[in-house]
Amino acid sequence: MTAGPDAAAGGDVHVRIPVGVSSCLLGEEVRYDGGHKLDRYVTGVLGQWFEYVPFCPEALAGLGVPRPPIRLAGDPAAPRAVRVDDASVDVTGALEATSRRIVPELERVRGYVFKRASPSCGVERVKVYQAPGRSPRMGRGIFARAVTEAYPLLPCEEEGRLNDPTLRESFVERVFALDRWRRTMAEGFTAARLVEFHTRHKLLLLSHSEVHYRAAGRLVADAGRHEPAQVAGDYLRTFMEGMRRQATRRRHANVLQHLAGYLKRRIDSGDRQALAALIDEYRTGAVPLVVPIRFLRHHFRHAPDPYALMQHYLKPCPDALGLRNHL
Repeated sequence: MTAGPDAAAGGDVHVRIPVGVSSCLLGEEVRYDGGHKLDRYVTGVLGQWFEYVPFCPEALAGLGVPRPPIRLAGDPAAPRAVRVDDASVDVTGALEATSRRIVPELERVRGYVFKRASPSCGVERVKVYQAPGRSPRMGRGIFARAVTEAYPLLPCEEEGRLNDPTLRESFVERVFALDRWRRTMAEGFTAARLVEFHTRHKLLLLSHSEVHYRAAGRLVADAGRHEPAQVAGDYLRTFMEGMRRQATRRRHANVLQHLAGYLKRRIDSGDRQALAALIDEYRTGAVPLVVPIRFLRHHFRHAPDPYALMQHYLKPCPDALGLRNHL
């Protein structure tokens, strides 16, 4: 991993994070027509923070560039990849074999950006064609299915869905969180490292799911009673599944009020009233999340609280990404 343009994200020194990506999104001319699908947000914005690990399963499967286009057909739960112009040419086996070769290489990545609607890389709502006269059903690309089944906790998203501010924030936030977990546990799992990680991520997890927040807390409290590998696996699964839940204005407002409590005796009544008003304005949609967050961070700089300043909730990703400007 290489250094990113801004060292701080949630108080940590940060480096570019390894993330898998469909090669065509980086401008590589590997598509069936010999072209590409360069995505400026993926390369120009996220590329400042992500060290991409690109793959094109169709090209790697030896289908050629350019090549006859393929599509999915048959059972959406286990579709076949066949040529559009000749359904008797089935390339499913080649794609599955290539997927088996690639999947182990993804052990080191913290997320994956797939090409939307691709019969190999589409994550969801990929057309699966049926018999003539019947409407297509929806499934998942051959390679995308192999990746998501092998790594069910890996943050995965399609480039098209990254245009949605909520989906974009969720994906990037999970990539950074998973990277922090891997770095925290890089020298091996210990109860102390688990407590450190959980303490720093409590409020971030709470903003997504109170159920998972409480379940994760119980796992930490009982960590000494179980095998380390089991605790690590159970905790990471609980944490990442909770982070996958969509954060809402109500949940964010609750966390903001919780943080405001740490300033209660540290700022004057005028600032307390201003903060309460900002939280209410955020709750009703009048201002984006970044406004009360910046207010809190400003006052914690001048009236530090050790616990509050530990919280990655205040800065889960670099400010330069602007994720909370639109929430």
